[in-house]
Amino acid sequence: MKNKTLLLSIMACIAIIFSTFTIQPSISKAQTNDHDPVIYIHGAGGNSTNFYGIKNYLKKQGWSDNELYAIEMIDKTGNSINNARQLASYVDEVLKKTGKSKVDIIGHSAGGINSLTYILNSGGSKVNDVVTLGSPNKFVTSKAPVGTDPNHKILYTSIYSTSDYVVPYRLSILQGAKNVQISGVGHMGIVLNSKVNELIEEGLNGGGENTN
Repeated sequence: MKNKTLLLSIMACIAIIFSTFTIQPSISKAQTNDHDPVIYIHGAGGNSTNFYGIKNYLKKQGWSDNELYAIEMIDKTGNSINNARQLASYVDEVLKKTGKSKVDIIGHSAGGINSLTYILNSGGSKVNDVVTLGSPNKFVTSKAPVGTDPNHKILYTSIYSTSDYVVPYRLSILQGAKNVQISGVGHMGIVLNSKVNELIEEGLNGGGENTN
């Protein structure tokens, strides 16, 4: 009888230990999947591969492949009206795929004004954080749009360089946003810069602003 009791006790201990180890991966997985999906929008003449360096950086910081997306714009001219329509459909696809209610956006150059046009036209309730890189934001608006969610303002980080000779940096400044001025980085170099990557990460983690 004692041997039977001892055997049952040992089996119970083994079961507890086993369950502890098998539970751990699901907890870890949940911790790595707590970001909004990020959509990268390239600029005029660009393509989705421009996101490669930033994507690799974010993956090292804990974002997973199924949280990182780069849209390939059909209209390569950067036309904000056409591209905002395409972006609207793409955002809906990403939200459906991930089961999330909002996305974060990184917009380089014309990709920034495409994202602002989308937010102002139809996406005001579907975006949390926006990071623009060398974007001529003032072509669309001089103020950071708050969005249409009464419980949450969209937060913005506008990063621009005084060494950008394609987009004058003054066009990037958004009233109410967190405006970050850097130097020594050109228009394309801004998507390949380690310091900019850190600023992007901060912006995607709620480090932007909107005082409007």
